[in-house]
Amino acid sequence: MEKRELTCIGCPLGCSITVTMENAEILDVTGNTCKRGDAYARKEVTHPTRIVTSTVRVSGGTIPMVSCKTKEDIPKEKIFAIINALCGVTVPAPVSIGDILVQDVAGTGVDIIATKNVPAKL
Repeated sequence: MEKRELTCIGCPLGCSITVTMENAEILDVTGNTCKRGDAYARKEVTHPTRIVTSTVRVSGGTIPMVSCKTKEDIPKEKIFAIINALCGVTVPAPVSIGDILVQDVAGTGVDIIATKNVPAKL
């Protein structure tokens, strides 16, 4: 029997969660104080995912970079592929929050969206 200790990131409480597994099957989840903790722990030990945040270059904008993130969570093992894919990206100004900057980044089926407004230079 295997026990995995996690700190939940499902809500601000940060519960210490223990997941008991046997032969890659989850037997028990304890320590969570809400349903989100149980769901987070089960997902984290079987198929961990993350939201990736970064920046991309902006041409013709009032600032040279815009903050961005994946629109949805992606498999954890794809993080470095996504960061590498963003290295060569430059988008034209203006950029608005929610604009899609890159579609289907690194073959994940997930878009990269802007999280800041960048007006064009006058």
